[in-house]
Amino acid sequence: MHISVIGTGYVGLVTGACFSEFGVNVTCMDTDATRIAKLEKGEVPFYEPGITELVAKGIREHRLSFTTDIAKAVDKALVIFIAVGTPPKPDGSADLSYVEEVGRGIAKHMTGYKVIVTKSTVPVGTGEKLREVITAHQSGTFRFDIVSNPEFLREGSAIEDFLRPNRVVIGADSDQAVAIMKDLYRPLYLIETPFVVTDIPTAEMIKYASNAFLATKISFINEIATVCEKVGANVQMVAKGMGLDNRIGSKFLHAGPGFGGSCFPKDLAALVQTGERVGYPMQIASAAALINEQQRGRMIDKITKEVGGLKGKTFAMLGLSFKPNTNDLRDAPALAIAQALMKQGATVRAYDPAALAEACQILPGLVPCQDAYDTAQGADALILMTEWNQFRTLDFDRLKTLLRQPLFFDLRNVYEPDRVAAFGFRHISVGRPSKAPAQTA
Repeated sequence: MHISVIGTGYVGLVTGACFSEFGVNVTCMDTDATRIAKLEKGEVPFYEPGITELVAKGIREHRLSFTTDIAKAVDKALVIFIAVGTPPKPDGSADLSYVEEVGRGIAKHMTGYKVIVTKSTVPVGTGEKLREVITAHQSGTFRFDIVSNPEFLREGSAIEDFLRPNRVVIGADSDQAVAIMKDLYRPLYLIETPFVVTDIPTAEMIKYASNAFLATKISFINEIATVCEKVGANVQMVAKGMGLDNRIGSKFLHAGPGFGGSCFPKDLAALVQTGERVGYPMQIASAAALINEQQRGRMIDKITKEVGGLKGKTFAMLGLSFKPNTNDLRDAPALAIAQALMKQGATVRAYDPAALAEACQILPGLVPCQDAYDTAQGADALILMTEWNQFRTLDFDRLKTLLRQPLFFDLRNVYEPDRVAAFGFRHISVGRPSKAPAQTA
């Protein structure tokens, strides 16, 4: 079978490379000629563990190719995946202009039956809208089916998530389209991956509901963390006690500076807007978004309170990407907090293993550093923003000699307070009692 993937961003490229790993012939298409030229040479435009190797293998074994020609992409493929951006409009609704543009391009070049699949996260009703666009712009009368096949890829572990997913969702109103999609995913039968086969609107809603629920779990535990600080409780133990209940589960119960990335903020906003459109305000989703925004302010207040004013202070910030194992800075809490600190007269020295150069382009005032210890040189405090593995084994004795004062804001709750205090540091975390430096004899 030959398929095409329109869009070579994060979702599109991972989808194309992974299907080629399944043995499928894949053409990835994008209008960005520079990006396509680099991909043809195996150069991947973003950081994701394993993707460069997978792309190189697909090219080497002649199962993965790239083009800027949509006619070529449409002509070869039985199945066409749409994986273009759906950025938020000012009102929070998803901008479907790129999806519709692709639909018009597909329609123009169709010469026979196609299965057209939305892989991008799209609001309920997009499948029907896409069907209307394609029908209106066809050069002839060719049969096609629309399918919703939402992605559930976590940045930093996207390859594993695609090759060993916890479920595959297929929304379609055609038995033929369902059969073709199941055939595409046939390698997953060997690992007994559950398939959810439903109608298109339901499949579209599954993705939004999933992301909104996970975002809500994060916002909930961050609210609990704030109350824990006021009453002297430990949010980590609270989360552990909650998570052992199988009805709740332990995942996404980690207090911190709030969620970021390309999915949760955008999808929450789109879901809220969908509710408004149909006359039902999404109160829980709205609250989750509001609490997340407030959480960043709480982190700034926490830092300000400890250092006694920001003007003239220097901070060492470890981690800039919204999560580890990615260079994605979209809506990253670290950038928002760094910007707020600098706006109030502070200097921010920063290091990130994958996102430093891009972060400095976004925030020119950032001082780029070579590693955690270079970052700490002459700083008034250390701020851990992203829990990269290399930040989990810091040498606190060395850091103490570099910092102006031993003050550590552990905003991801990576370290045990007693351990850090034993090195003579004041340890400030989220939802746990602050710990003063241990007294030495």
